[in-house]
Amino acid sequence: MDFSKFFAGELDSLRDGGNYRFFADLERQAGSFPTATRHRENGERQDVTVWCSNDYLGMGQNPSVLAAMKDAIDKCGAGAGGTRNISGTNHYHVMLERELADLHGKESALIFSSGYVSNWAALGTLAARIPGCIVYSDAMNHASMIEGIRHSRAEKRLFRHNDPADLDRLMSADPVDRPKLVAFESVYSMDGDIAPIAELCDVAEKHGAMTYLDEVHAVGMYGPRGGGIAEREGLMDRLTVIEGTLGKAFGVMGGYIAGDAVVCDFVRSFSSGFIFTTALPPAIAAGATASIRHLKQSSAERARHQNRVARVRRMLDRSGIPHLDNPSHIVPVIVGHAAKCKWISDLLLDSYGIYVQPINYPTVPKGTERLRITPTPYHSDADIDHLVHALHGLWSQCALARAVA
Repeated sequence: MDFSKFFAGELDSLRDGGNYRFFADLERQAGSFPTATRHRENGERQDVTVWCSNDYLGMGQNPSVLAAMKDAIDKCGAGAGGTRNISGTNHYHVMLERELADLHGKESALIFSSGYVSNWAALGTLAARIPGCIVYSDAMNHASMIEGIRHSRAEKRLFRHNDPADLDRLMSADPVDRPKLVAFESVYSMDGDIAPIAELCDVAEKHGAMTYLDEVHAVGMYGPRGGGIAEREGLMDRLTVIEGTLGKAFGVMGGYIAGDAVVCDFVRSFSSGFIFTTALPPAIAAGATASIRHLKQSSAERARHQNRVARVRRMLDRSGIPHLDNPSHIVPVIVGHAAKCKWISDLLLDSYGIYVQPINYPTVPKGTERLRITPTPYHSDADIDHLVHALHGLWSQCALARAVA
């Protein structure tokens, strides 16, 4: 087989369909978030405003976070030295896990190298090692949750997105004595909708099931201390496992789970995704701890963030730019055509200095291609006006339909 020819052909298919991913060469500017420097192939540099960062609150630039990371580097050096099982758990890991357990009102927490790994490892371990376990997974769950469940080889049932009645129907059809686990998210990252957590917990409790909630797009963002949607709605105690990330609103990197001590210890002891993975560098753990502590005490970032989101939505509505109406901070601007979505993204970057990546199939269904806009507390009125003005003009160039007020 001519492997190179095969690879090239598959890549050409992606390009022909408008689904090939191009990476812009960006350098974030410390102290000027959300501004970044774009490095072009011809050697030119261009200042751009980033509109698609998951550093939702700009905590990656927060002075207390940067100071904590610099201090940890001075004290401990750069890396963790290997896995926690062989090289030892650094004290910064211990402090971070304590902070996370407190954030979610749980006995314990366990950190991983990313949110993807934490889902894959935790779900894969729990579902695989509980004899006869059936996993009930929301139809719109993230790829990391899907992969973890698939890796477990446990029986899986897909329930309709955010539909407690369909979940109840599926669970009622299975034997009462089979162990059950319900896995779902709080904020879904592509449409920005929010799960009916209480109702899903009602169904799970009716059938004696564990609950596993992915809060990666909600931690730091919602709740009086940034504990997520479950904290905002007073539901953390009803969830068996809460999973989150350190790489979005907390501005650093890593993932984690929080739950009863025995659950976290079980995953720690049996998960290959934890046992054989190099630990987070101490500086990363220190920065995450500082970020969590700051957002537990400060709601200013969350308040300003919601103000910016509301303004973006108002301005888009005035221009007739179609976007999904949802109760979260994610603003999906629907283009509905892969090639046009990529073309608009390119022009925004090249002609307007606006960086927002196109979201195409397979991340979203064909025909729902979009620009996923994520305002931050640091986008100014002028930034918002510039973004909407640019979209207004490009919408006309592409002959795309306007939203009706």
